[in-house]
Amino acid sequence: MGKLLGIARKAKSGAPMEEIHAAGVTVEQGLEGDYRGKLRRRQISVLAREDWEATCAEHGKDLAWTTRRANLLVEGVALKEATGSRLKIGDVVLEIYCETDPCTIMDKASPGLRRALEPDWRGGVCCRVIKGGRISLGDDVDFI
Repeated sequence: MGKLLGIARKAKSGAPMEEIHAAGVTVEQGLEGDYRGKLRRRQISVLAREDWEATCAEHGKDLAWTTRRANLLVEGVALKEATGSRLKIGDVVLEIYCETDPCTIMDKASPGLRRALEPDWRGGVCCRVIKGGRISLGDDVDFI
């Protein structure tokens, strides 16, 4: 079983990431206050701490996890090739829709970061909300 270590949202495309301690999650809007929640299949992005650390090690820089611009940072769960799996975070249930493909924004944040994110699904996964609820830092995370 894993843990939820971070929650972040952005008000609009390109906006800075805002870290928060707790948030509501709905089937209709995804993570409250995050502009991507309306996209049914890619409502919430999840990044594994272990994958981010491997990325930073390969990249040679210690960067904040929010540089990746993911919504949730988890530890203790392997996201690689988990498409179709369901992830339970507190009372919320997410279905993993696809691997998050690193984009050019990553190289704008730190040249070479995009390439370091490409192996082994290090960029995380995109999810859709199956069951809403409230999440908080420290919540248990596991596949169901």
